[in-house]
Amino acid sequence: MPGVSQAESGPVPADFQPKPNPAFVLHGALNTSYGELPVPDVGPDEVLVEVKKTGICGSDVHFYNTGKMGLVECLSPMCLGHESAGVIVRLGASVAAQAAAVSADAPAGTQAGRRALQLGDRVALEPGVTCRMCTDCRSGRYQVCEHMAFAAYPPFDGTLQRYYKLPVDLVYPLPDSVALEYGAMMEPLSVAVHSVASVGSVRAGQTVLIFGAGPVGLLAMAVARGMGAARVLGVDINAARLAFAGRYAATHTWAPPAPAEDEGRAAYSLRAAKELLAATGTPERGPGSIDLVVDATGAEVCVQMGLNAVRPGGTYVQTGFGPPDVTIPMFRTVTNEINIKGSWRYGSGDYPLAIDLVARGLVDLAPLLTHTFPFERALEAFELTRKGIDEHGRPVIKCVIDGPA
Repeated sequence: MPGVSQAESGPVPADFQPKPNPAFVLHGALNTSYGELPVPDVGPDEVLVEVKKTGICGSDVHFYNTGKMGLVECLSPMCLGHESAGVIVRLGASVAAQAAAVSADAPAGTQAGRRALQLGDRVALEPGVTCRMCTDCRSGRYQVCEHMAFAAYPPFDGTLQRYYKLPVDLVYPLPDSVALEYGAMMEPLSVAVHSVASVGSVRAGQTVLIFGAGPVGLLAMAVARGMGAARVLGVDINAARLAFAGRYAATHTWAPPAPAEDEGRAAYSLRAAKELLAATGTPERGPGSIDLVVDATGAEVCVQMGLNAVRPGGTYVQTGFGPPDVTIPMFRTVTNEINIKGSWRYGSGDYPLAIDLVARGLVDLAPLLTHTFPFERALEAFELTRKGIDEHGRPVIKCVIDGPA
């Protein structure tokens, strides 16, 4: 990279001339506007990314609809968005020095030995910066750092703006075969990778049950298939989404029956779990039984149904948000030694695995990208995602918004 040396004492390029930095800002429930944010300065170990594509996440919609999510409330203007990909336009001093060293060492005309990011690299963004010093960070579980500064999670601004900065280790180069719109989808795919592979420890030949055929549930089905699961059972109450799941990644799909009159939730969940197993030809235990359950809904009835369906000694992973407190079948959980695990966002190795699964064709993101919008129509994209179905009656799986022109 001409003009960059180990002695570089500031960001590169030194004469960087930023464009205006428009942002899509949430002020409260159903109250948004366009504003302009300062262009971030980059520290020595940071990069500045010009955001080109941003997907809309369920949490974005929660904040848009209500101004809050769970116990977290948006009390001041906040830029939305955190599923993003873009192009590196500025390097911090240390990053620039590393880039120069790699360029000097690599044989002419090759990428051999390249390990440092360069100006112009296309990257996926991991949008959560941790303290890196607490016990959780130092033990490798940085996703639960209590000091996490996560994009579009109050009070921190998100990525629906032109420029966003991150530490260099939180941006991931995209192979040439992966378009930027799919680079933006690496964030929800990494959520699925974390729940199915990292937390759920899926293995080839297993049977996996996924509740919810929204974006995360569908991606969890795709990861399970990509990692070699023999059977992937998809459950949802929405017929259109369930049909999509069957075409996309699920080997079997099932819609729960309606509760009987005066049937309690616990009794219903037990009955439904038995009907699920019967309808899909799945034994309660032994070969072919359900090894792993991932709930991407957060609905109490799905939690109960999953714990009633998983085999003895199996694993149940909760990744979807619902009521903060739910009732579970504790007796079965204890006497069958079911492993209940929480899955929060993503951790070490999840983004690289997500990118690798897509690059090798083991996960296909194209069918999930149903709608795209220019930056100027971001509000329309949020409204469409909120409705869940477009004017032609097609389900909305994933909306992606272009960066500012």
